[in-house]
Amino acid sequence: MAIRVLAVGRKHESWVSEGIERYSKRLKKPFDLSWQLIAHSARENDAARTEESERLLARLGTDYVILLDERGKAIDSPALSRTLLTPLEASRSVTVIIGGAYGVDQQVHQRADFTWSLSPLVFPHQLVRLILAEQVYRAQEIAGGRAYHHA
Repeated sequence: MAIRVLAVGRKHESWVSEGIERYSKRLKKPFDLSWQLIAHSARENDAARTEESERLLARLGTDYVILLDERGKAIDSPALSRTLLTPLEASRSVTVIIGGAYGVDQQVHQRADFTWSLSPLVFPHQLVRLILAEQVYRAQEIAGGRAYHHA
């Protein structure tokens, strides 16, 4: 059991890598993160969305899938902690999907167990990765009853 991030795009930029590393060093099972980067499609629009979605779906097994999408449900950090902890406590791994520039197709939306919105704003994918790493760390600290998160 662990948390895996499938992200469409290039490798982490240096400032993102530094931030992710900062939080990743603090993560303990079952909240540890692994990253799999999926190459952007050379196509555009619907064709890119379809190709990238196929690549994402091919990597999903029986994991609990959380899709990041600005049209998803906005939740607070304690709710995220519960959302991550519930499948992990049931011995189910979690996969978080960060789609490409054109988003993901309907099949990925249908496969997702939960669609999560960080904000109604659209953020650069590199920044989303860093925010996600911090929020997983915060979720771990909330689950453990530690003082990192001030309610």
